[in-house]
Amino acid sequence: MQALTNRLKQVDRRKMNFLESLYLVAIFKGMLITFSHIFKKKPTINYPEKTRPFSPVFRGLHILNRDEEGRENCTACGLCAVACPAEAITMEAAERQTGEENLYREEKYAAKYEINMLRCIFCGLCEEACPKDAIYLSETFAPADYQRKQFIYKKEELLIPHPIEDPEAYKKALGNRAKKENIN
Repeated sequence: MQALTNRLKQVDRRKMNFLESLYLVAIFKGMLITFSHIFKKKPTINYPEKTRPFSPVFRGLHILNRDEEGRENCTACGLCAVACPAEAITMEAAERQTGEENLYREEKYAAKYEINMLRCIFCGLCEEACPKDAIYLSETFAPADYQRKQFIYKKEELLIPHPIEDPEAYKKALGNRAKKENIN
């Protein structure tokens, strides 16, 4: 019979001598390993006081973007919902009414926009499919909760803060995207 891996080890079935039957050598080896870990740097981070740095390509919670004037970028084209392999995004389009020009950039907007975070696989295809840069994945991760309905994020929860009314929260929500935009 041929082995699938090179990890095949023959089992030692010889009788143990007196010292081996006391397991003192094995216990001593285990204690050495334990004591060696005491003096190593702890991998634990005291969250939420400290946060670990994320990779530059980390994909977290979704954000619906606004332009500099505070109008929503989403035109409800549905490309993000079509591109989503997990079918986590649902949206309904509506027509912009007269007097709502300060709320929406285009004539069509997303009246209902929901993302089911339990279905989302954080692949980033919705971000790539959006022609208006209306959705992006932020550097924040989804919080834990006990109810399933808390993981269905509606449009109000996904919208980035208004850049004119709350500029500090807007820059914080942009995260590293603001730094990249300033460089370009």
